[in-house]
Amino acid sequence: MSSTIREQAAHEIASVLPQRAHDLARLQILSDDSEPVVTVVGKYNHGKSSLLNELLGRDAFAVSDRRETVRLSDSVHDGVRWLDAPGLDADVGSADDREALRAAWLKSDIRLFVHAAKEGELDAKELTLLAELDADRVRTGRQTLVVLSQVDQLADDAELQNVGAAIDRQMPGIVLNAVSSMRHRKGIEGGKKLLLEKSGIPALQAMLQTELARVPAARAHERALLLREIGAQLQQLRAAQQTSLGILQKTQQQQRREFDRDLSSVIEKVARDIDAMLNALGTDHAIVPDTAKDAYMITAGKLERAHIQIAYSRACIEIDAVLAAHGVIAIPLEQRTVAKSLNSVMIAVMGVSVKLRKDLRRMFCEASGRERMQREFIHYYELSDERKALAAQIADTEASIAASAQAALALRTLEARA
Repeated sequence: MSSTIREQAAHEIASVLPQRAHDLARLQILSDDSEPVVTVVGKYNHGKSSLLNELLGRDAFAVSDRRETVRLSDSVHDGVRWLDAPGLDADVGSADDREALRAAWLKSDIRLFVHAAKEGELDAKELTLLAELDADRVRTGRQTLVVLSQVDQLADDAELQNVGAAIDRQMPGIVLNAVSSMRHRKGIEGGKKLLLEKSGIPALQAMLQTELARVPAARAHERALLLREIGAQLQQLRAAQQTSLGILQKTQQQQRREFDRDLSSVIEKVARDIDAMLNALGTDHAIVPDTAKDAYMITAGKLERAHIQIAYSRACIEIDAVLAAHGVIAIPLEQRTVAKSLNSVMIAVMGVSVKLRKDLRRMFCEASGRERMQREFIHYYELSDERKALAAQIADTEASIAASAQAALALRTLEARA
């Protein structure tokens, strides 16, 4: 399988599980079947580069009393990639700290944590990192070897024992590999076997060879672990999304049922009231037009039209109360006019006034009129802010479920090594 396909699959999963981006990047490395990686991490000027040079048997990494290692340096030797990470305190802005941690967490199969013996106890940053590395060992099987470097700078073995005891009190049971790169170099140059042995480098090299032999099995374990964890998390996420969608859809349906019920109830109620009122009336004076001489007079027609308008307004008030209770108030922005008083759902559906019995009867007493009201009020109900927000939530959740399903397919791509 090409790295491009794996990268695309990892990207699709990371879009759903962004917190797994680091693990997905690690999976990419584990799928490459590249040489094992040993990364040296620790604070600036604790002898990391010198240690690497002695372990490799050649000066592959720059050694300096200044803050020399400000980027990730690497060298391949005898089928192993060796990384010299920036010091944990190499840069005030902490960019190099991030690079050191990136090397420790992402690229390495074995971590060499270096602490200068002359510094005595571990500081807070070192303790935190060591605790995190040990937790990662328990989880993934990647090993961390703790190296107590520059032991030649201590006065004697008693002082070395005191430093070791102090660190053990900080992290009970910690295994310290005491080394001196300087002694090892002098032993090599002078052909002094005892000095070589006392340097601790040969013992550390032997331990490293043992751990390097375990890397293939450790990688297989870690790869299976990460795939299993990510798969389980995707399943949990999709189940939670499905539950959320079900709740949202149930809410949407319940709200609609309640609105339909309340709206039907109020329309039927006002229709009965209007019908009873109209049947109780006598002669229809409203249909007789007023003459010019009636302009400033109270006539039977005017009284009739006022009576009809009051009945209409009362019906509208009752309906409007139900609409307001369900958040159906303002019409959509694109339908609004400069006259703010006209920008309501009631005006849009019912109009401003009714003056004649036939219009009132058509609106409330005929089935077609009631069905029109019901239909148009439902239309505006679905356009209300609350309903649109709920519909958007449902659409977003459905999109998330689709993305989770795609991520699950992408994970199967990563599971296929070939």
